[in-house]
Amino acid sequence: MAKSKVAYHCTECGGQSTKWQGQCPHCFAWNTLTESIIEGKSVNRYASIAQTSTLQKLSDVETQNIIRQTTGISEFDRVLGGGLVGGAVILLGGDPGIGKSTILLQALSALTNQAEPINVLYVSGEESSQQIAMRARRLELEVSDIAILSEINLENVLKNIEKHQSNVVIIDSIQTIYSEELSSAPGSVTQVRECAAQLTRVAKQSNITLIFVGHVTKEGTLAGPRVLEHIVDTVLYFEGDPHSSFRMIRAAKNRFGAVNELGVFAMTEKGLKEVTNPSALFLSHHHEKVSGTCITVTQEGTRPLLIEIQALVDVSHSNNPKRLSVGLEHNRLALLLATLHKHAGIACYDQDVFINAVGGVKISEPGVDLAVLCAIVSSFKNKPIDQKTIIFGEVGLAGEVRPVQRGQERIKEAAKLGFNRAIIPKANVAKQKISGIEIIPVENLSQALSKLSD
Repeated sequence: MAKSKVAYHCTECGGQSTKWQGQCPHCFAWNTLTESIIEGKSVNRYASIAQTSTLQKLSDVETQNIIRQTTGISEFDRVLGGGLVGGAVILLGGDPGIGKSTILLQALSALTNQAEPINVLYVSGEESSQQIAMRARRLELEVSDIAILSEINLENVLKNIEKHQSNVVIIDSIQTIYSEELSSAPGSVTQVRECAAQLTRVAKQSNITLIFVGHVTKEGTLAGPRVLEHIVDTVLYFEGDPHSSFRMIRAAKNRFGAVNELGVFAMTEKGLKEVTNPSALFLSHHHEKVSGTCITVTQEGTRPLLIEIQALVDVSHSNNPKRLSVGLEHNRLALLLATLHKHAGIACYDQDVFINAVGGVKISEPGVDLAVLCAIVSSFKNKPIDQKTIIFGEVGLAGEVRPVQRGQERIKEAAKLGFNRAIIPKANVAKQKISGIEIIPVENLSQALSKLSD
């Protein structure tokens, strides 16, 4: 038996070091080096699937339209960029029990029941075949044409993929798969990286759509080496509040579609159901006017989404006033409060400030800055904002209101849902008037706040 040796791999960048260090010498991340075993004998594991490439001019390369296979779940297809692509490798991550296996089982059922059914293979390394069959019966899915394999050995998985001639393969999950050629334990950095690389090469060579299910850490990031996200073509995150029935799939990386695209689902007894009008989920219906609420429009990929921002400002009874934001970046809140004090004369240094995005959605774009500040002022002065008014715009440190992308699409979405007034950046005003909604352009924060009371 060949003598093996110990090495240390970085879980962030995949870099290798001969000894343990507190800081990775490649990406300089702290406490990311983990021990793994390296085989003493070098084995060319890719010899059977290696392909030779020829040098050619870029102008001579023939391009073809991407052929997509729809899954029958429109919200899932939206996040994928229109459907599954042959040879694409997809990584789907999310918290345990959020519905990753459920949505994939529903997608496979829809694929096998189309006019031109395709061969699909579900490789389960965590659940037995009986458990998956029980879930399919509970969801009342037609699964007679779905091939199931409970296996964690990589070599056996590759043999069954070739034998079955699958078009779509799901690996649930990639952290459970191991190769006999490596002596490290399943789930280690070496095993995850090598197994994912071999499966990806087979998928590219055989034009197979491959979907990895990935675990996530307590911070919400995908577990395993960071190189795993670089290997795949698409990275999807399954998000949702554990206390809510709504789930969201967000694309963080997509070589075949738009990033930051969002698909919305509702978890029911019969599985995940598509939500055709997600804006209605994130809007509260108040019977009376209440202060501290403001409606804004954010852009998630190609979809404008109406979201209610709630703010609560109250007198602080401690030396360090609380600053808490749910669904928005905490540092952004501190920046906006400083801007509010400097350019509007409203000081919150002795106030507790709480911000919440209704529905558990996470907002990362700065286009909601103006809505957040208006909600804070509304709660501070105890003056409600008109429920039929939408507000959006980015606020700079100089107090200016900057334009946002796809402003006209946001306004049209608001008008479609019955809003009749919009406070927006002046640069987002269109030459053609949009019927049914009054446009109020503003250039700075002071103008915007003065329009709230009109």
